[in-house]
Amino acid sequence: MSKQILILPGDGIGPEIMAEAVKVLELVNDKYSLGFELSFDELGGAAYEKYGVPLADETLERARAADAILLGAVGGPQWDKIEPALRPERGLLKIRSQLGLFANLRPAILYPQLAEASSLKPEVVSGLDILIVRELTGGIYFGQPRETLVLEDGQRMAYDTLPYSESEISRIARVGFDMARVRGKKLCSVDKANVLASSQLWRTVVMEVAKDYPDVELSHMYVDNAAMQLVRAPKQFDVMVTDNLFGDILSDEASMLTGSIGMLPSASLDANNKGMYEPCHGSAPDIAGQGIANPLATILSVSMLLRYSFNLSEAAAAIEQAVSLVLDQGLRTGDIYSPGMTKVGTAAMGDAVVAALRNL
Repeated sequence: MSKQILILPGDGIGPEIMAEAVKVLELVNDKYSLGFELSFDELGGAAYEKYGVPLADETLERARAADAILLGAVGGPQWDKIEPALRPERGLLKIRSQLGLFANLRPAILYPQLAEASSLKPEVVSGLDILIVRELTGGIYFGQPRETLVLEDGQRMAYDTLPYSESEISRIARVGFDMARVRGKKLCSVDKANVLASSQLWRTVVMEVAKDYPDVELSHMYVDNAAMQLVRAPKQFDVMVTDNLFGDILSDEASMLTGSIGMLPSASLDANNKGMYEPCHGSAPDIAGQGIANPLATILSVSMLLRYSFNLSEAAAAIEQAVSLVLDQGLRTGDIYSPGMTKVGTAAMGDAVVAALRNL
């Protein structure tokens, strides 16, 4: 029986980087006789232009029926002034929520070939391998009520709500503990429990869940300190688990430790490991259409797709090895370029990964 993968290229550089990821996916499909069938649709601004909404009902149903989803990126300034409910990002939030993709895995791994590309000294970041586990379907991005209103004196005021239930915290904590158990057995839970009621519950529930994982060392850190520690001594972390907002910010910060956000893949999983896979970066409209975007985060997202949704560790490792071999060859897109290397564009980088993978 074939396995269905839905491809959603999205906006900005999304179609460019997705084209390279699809090359890799098609090769690995053939090389390992995986039986994948690929289909394509739109999400975000591209969906708004085609369907009038950022996520069409038929696209959502196709996503439900698929075994995994590969996403490019969404958003762009051309949609900034449309009704908030129709903006591209609303399609992304909706598909995550409707598919129950509550666990966002964001690895921050520094390839040794890119130590000089990091914004920190090589001795601080060499060997870096952090996994940030971000709760993805709750918290302030989904909380109600939220409103912008005008006060009696004419001032505008806006507010958002940051709710978390015990069950939401417990299930993401268990993902964090499970990931730590097969890695370095250290889990750091990040919150703001000195100020926020939601974080106080977060910390309490995480400590309760920890009783089921006596082999994992649990620590707690306030988010402001965690942000500082990520640039002071990032290798102290193994797995970090945190809420939606904090995870969004910290994972983007961690991306710069690796040389570029263009190197960071991600997985968003439901309770059964069905997932949507996408690069951590955005749609980069300023460079869209120029053929210079880094496709490696999207290619590495294919590796995560194989590993987490299909348990195909050999094929996943082959993609990761191919990326490493290409970096060994000195090929670099502009975001990770350093003097002495060979600067290449999006398609050339994708072709190089395909060639390396074919020869493994």
